[in-house]
Amino acid sequence: MTLTSPGPTVGVVGGGQLGRMLGEAAAPLGLELLVADPTPDCPAAPVVRDQLVGGFEDEETFRDLAERSDYLTFEIELADPDVLERVAEETGTPVHPAPETLRTIQDKLVQKRRLADAGVPVPEFRAVDSAADLREACEDLGYPAMLKARTGGYDGRGNVPVEGPDAVEDAVDDIAGPAMVEEMVDFERELAVMGCRGDGERDAFPVTETIHEAEILRESVAPARASDDVRERARDVAHDVLDAMDGRGVFGIELFETTDGEILLNEIAPRPHNSGHWTIEGCHTSQFEQHLRAVAGLPLGTTDQRFPTVSTNILGDVAERQPAALSGEEGILETPRAHLHWYGKREVYDLRKMGHVTLTGDDPDALLADARDLRDGLTFE
Repeated sequence: MTLTSPGPTVGVVGGGQLGRMLGEAAAPLGLELLVADPTPDCPAAPVVRDQLVGGFEDEETFRDLAERSDYLTFEIELADPDVLERVAEETGTPVHPAPETLRTIQDKLVQKRRLADAGVPVPEFRAVDSAADLREACEDLGYPAMLKARTGGYDGRGNVPVEGPDAVEDAVDDIAGPAMVEEMVDFERELAVMGCRGDGERDAFPVTETIHEAEILRESVAPARASDDVRERARDVAHDVLDAMDGRGVFGIELFETTDGEILLNEIAPRPHNSGHWTIEGCHTSQFEQHLRAVAGLPLGTTDQRFPTVSTNILGDVAERQPAALSGEEGILETPRAHLHWYGKREVYDLRKMGHVTLTGDDPDALLADARDLRDGLTFE
């Protein structure tokens, strides 16, 4: 790439917080960013060249974005892969990761089958189309089990625990559509690896420990507080996952460390991921810079970590949707090596991701305790 002003343009489908942080990472690389999002003045708008207002299946918007861009990518799985593929072929603008990868990821059952066929270790799973299917599957997998919507689920939405036979009917009604059921994994901890595929190269960021509550990510600890053998196995599984994907970019790979030290794949996101936000301060190259490098065909940056890092999400704590007004942020701004990331969302509601706080230092346990104290000093009420 020859650097010019303006530089090459990356078009991003989606303009939420991930699009915002991609915009922040693009400028030092000499890249321009355009985003397409249905919400006017979306979170990414203040830090990118322009926003196109249009839906995630809007072919006219996608085509406009492609015609104004040198490369296309996406920061949300709601992007329509068929439209992306068609527009890319018509305009000659490459899409990364590949639309076929997005198509695979969007359906959790297709995703699991693809990875199991590739030899990636996954929990036992079954397709479910009815309450009778679920009962039969649970006879094999045992109770409790986890019923998942095949499409559209995120942050715990679309996941329903099935505690016993009496819960089967309600679980199927809650999902209200095509589903799959997985065995309930007895895990020691949840892990994540931000894997990256470049132009003929691949790499992975340090293994991260992810802490969830009500299936929503609350904190990330890097490096993970796991043994060297477990971290090495997690990286190996992440590399196997990358080999099963098509196209360039960063992939959020969520894993379980089982109680006997094995690694099982949970899910994949074909984009930067919440569990990798810590890399902005914690690594020499952030996941957002890495994704842009990959999409634009540039050499990947180093994934080496600078120092132990903890990231904690700022979630809405209000009973009803209301204008977003955060208080208590002075405690973060006054704390050495603490970093506030505000996503610029205009409204807050309960458990909505509004930002995150990153803290760097020496001792992961102490960092986690301090990060929680800083987060707990924030409120939207």
